[in-house]
Order: sequence, then structure tokens, then C-alpha cells
Amino acid sequence: MTTFVLFGGTGDLAKRKIIPALYSAFVNGRLDQNFKFIGAAREKLTDEEFRVRVAAAIESYASNVDGATEEKRAAFLATTHYSKIDARIPEDFAALKDSLQTSETNATLFYLATGPDIFIPVVEQLSKHGLVEGNARVVVEKPLGRDAQSAKEINHSLRSYLNEHQIYRIDHYLGKEMVQNLLALRFANSFLEPLWNRKWIQDVQISISEQVGVESRGDFYDHTGALRDMVQNHLLQLVSIVAMEPPVNANPDAIRDEKVKVLRALHKFTPDEVSKKTVRGQYRAGAVDGKPVIAYQNEPGVPPSSRTETFVAIRAEIDNWRWAGVPFYLRTGKRMASRSAEITINFKPIPYSIFGKSQGPLRSNRLVISLQPEESVQLYMKAKEPGEGIRLSDVALNLDFAEVSNSRRVESYERLLLDAMHGDLTLFVRDDELSAAWAWIDPIMSAWQNDSEGLKSYISGSWGPSAASYLLAQHGAAWGEEFVES
Repeated sequence: MTTFVLFGGTGDLAKRKIIPALYSAFVNGRLDQNFKFIGAAREKLTDEEFRVRVAAAIESYASNVDGATEEKRAAFLATTHYSKIDARIPEDFAALKDSLQTSETNATLFYLATGPDIFIPVVEQLSKHGLVEGNARVVVEKPLGRDAQSAKEINHSLRSYLNEHQIYRIDHYLGKEMVQNLLALRFANSFLEPLWNRKWIQDVQISISEQVGVESRGDFYDHTGALRDMVQNHLLQLVSIVAMEPPVNANPDAIRDEKVKVLRALHKFTPDEVSKKTVRGQYRAGAVDGKPVIAYQNEPGVPPSSRTETFVAIRAEIDNWRWAGVPFYLRTGKRMASRSAEITINFKPIPYSIFGKSQGPLRSNRLVISLQPEESVQLYMKAKEPGEGIRLSDVALNLDFAEVSNSRRVESYERLLLDAMHGDLTLFVRDDELSAAWAWIDPIMSAWQNDSEGLKSYISGSWGPSAASYLLAQHGAAWGEEFVES
């Protein structure tokens, strides 16, 4: 039997992501027969009042779950309970302990969907009340720290109450089906391995673009920014998977050992390099999908003079034998032209074209791995167009996962929650990974703080500041959409 305790159970993340993920897993028979769900927050609610909110979350965010019926929804709500908990009131944890003991639980998963300032007080009280012994596990949400030092302090405090194997640092991007397929793509296909190095690859581009602004998170986001919110975790995790060496096996720590080597090998920027190899921007008013949107500085909770970045582009390098000299271009932004997440591997051009100048410059072969909105792998090759003479064009060998598999698509939060319940740490971030990521980010943040002129603006609905295009153009490269548009 598993008991799932959700701190921050009345919050936005719980409503939009975690409760729908639990419900989907329940509907599809992925949870224990005697599964118990306890929501925990400071608000005083009865079980029935909390169930009303859970039902509303299901209606808004999980109404289309395959196999859902009124009977299954009623059965899920019957597993649901509520416990009023304030992290500063020890007596609240005593009541939670009584609830857990009466359930005769075999394993307990505590999910901290709260601000990071609450992590340590909650874990401390759980430890003092004997609730993190045995099979107990704790999931902590990002952001885990604001810089290398604060992350180190949080990790040190967590490990004073928990063993490392009990700590599940969640990054929902690692739960995406296509991110896991990267491991299969890299290490189960023999034709790619000889090409996956500096000899054959020109550059790597990893881009995550969002059409949404900061929505209701203005106050939180203004103290975070795109570098902390997206680059330090999502983008660097993708870099580590793309660039890692083959692990000795598929065990969690073997995979994470190789990922951390990549993060430690990332070239750390000097202040002068930061100004040349990074671009930061902030969106101004514009239109997204034909609808007008306001500037970042006019968003609720954002100071009118805010200098927080909503866009980042970086030319990163990995100082190791496999990748020396290969640029990794990273980009993320809000209020962009479209919502997408892609990894593009641009191979080096052919040494000589036998087709003459009439063909014009031939774009190199490329492998495009799409994570969202649809998951696919496309290998772009040159082929002759039908008709007289020889005229070449790009042809994509397309693997569309929605078409080749009839299996149910599992959303990232559902997969990660199930992995945590089963004790599988493969898709969770280890403490040394987190430390290595922050060690690379810190010099960039420090240089930006001392540069009052470096923040560029860009129109909402565009692909970001023009400086981001120049970052690549000066090396003869271009972002993927610029090739399409040209």
C-alpha cells in the first residue's frame, strides 16, 4: 500500500498537474489497490471540502483521461483525504502521523509542491515525528536554490534528515517520453554512435519556446528569471543527456554518473565571455496568435522597472574529448512565436559538392528531435526532386510516435510520480548534478548583475532579440526556424 501526501495540496501546481496525474494513474490501474491520497495545506478544510476541490481540478484538467468514468472518479475521491498542516506548528504533524499509522501504509511518498523556503521546515518536522523512516521518500520541486551556495545549503539540510536515495529532485522535462527516447536513440542504434562527436557534428541546438507570459506567477518569476527557471534545470538536463558518454548499464546512478561529467565539463565563462556568448531579453507588448498581449513590465506582480530576463540564448561549449570545439546553442523564452521544444543536431557539410553552383549552398544533414507540441524524430537528407535535371531538396525521414504506437501516452508528471512510488531514481536529479549545474550558471548571473545595459527587448510573438540570431550568424549558423523562413 502506498500513501501519497501532497504538501501544497490546494495550490496551483497541485490543481493543474499533480492531481490530474494521480487521477490518470488511478483510472489506468497504475496505483496500489489500497492507495491513499492526503492533501496537506495551511487552510482548514474537511475531507469533503477538499474532495470538492479535487473534483474541480479533475473536471478542469483531466476530464479527457482515457477510460475515465463517473464510477472511477468517485472511487478516486474516496481515496482522498485532507490534513491541515502549517510547517511551523509541530502539532499538525502529530495529527498527520496518527493518520498515517491508522492506514497501515507500507510506503509513503511526501511531495513538497511548496516554495523552497518551506522544504527544510517540513522535512525537519517529518523527521522529528518519525515519518521519513523505512520506505518513505520525499519529492522536492524546483527551484532548488537561487545559486550554487543556497542549493548547497538546502541539499546539506535535506541530507541531515534524509538519505540521498530518499530525495527525489523533480524536473518534469525528464518525464517526457521523447527525453527518455533520447537514451534509446543514443545507445540502441549503432549507426549513430560513430557520428556522435566533434568529427561529424557542426553544432547542437536546444530550444524551448513558450507562447505564454508569466500569467499569475509575476511576483515569483520576477525573482527567478529565465536563466534560473529554465536553463539551470530543463536545458542543462537535456544537454547532459545529448552529450553524455555511454553508461556501463541502465541503472539510475550509472546514467547520472555520466550526466554529471558533462555538466562538470561545461566551459565556465569569464565576465568578458558572458557578454560575447550570452543574450538576455525581456518581452514587450505585441501579438501572439493574432491576439494582443502586454509587456512583461505591465504584468501583474511585476515592477514597472524590472530588469528580469524572460529570454536567454547561450553559446555553450563542453571541454572534453568528444565535444571539444562543438558549440551547443541554448535558447528559451516566453511570448515567443510558437510553443515548441526541439533538439537539433546539425552535421558537418559534405567536403565537396559534385552538383555545381546551380544548386546553391546545400544545408547539411540534421537530426531534429521534437519534444513538444508533438513528439517526433526527423532525419533530414538530400534527395532529387522529380523531373528533368538534378535539383536537390530536403527530405525528412520521419518517426512520429503517435502514429507508430497505439500505447497510451503517459504525461511527464504521471510517469515521474509512479517512478518515485516505485523507488526508481533514473529520471530525478542527483545532488552533484544540481551542484554542477549551478556552478556553471553562477558566473553568468554574476556578470549580468554587473551589466546594466545588456538586457535586450523583443516584441511578443517574435523569436526573441535580434542579438540571439547574431550569436549564431557570426559563426555561420542559424536557428532552425530561420532556415525554414529563408
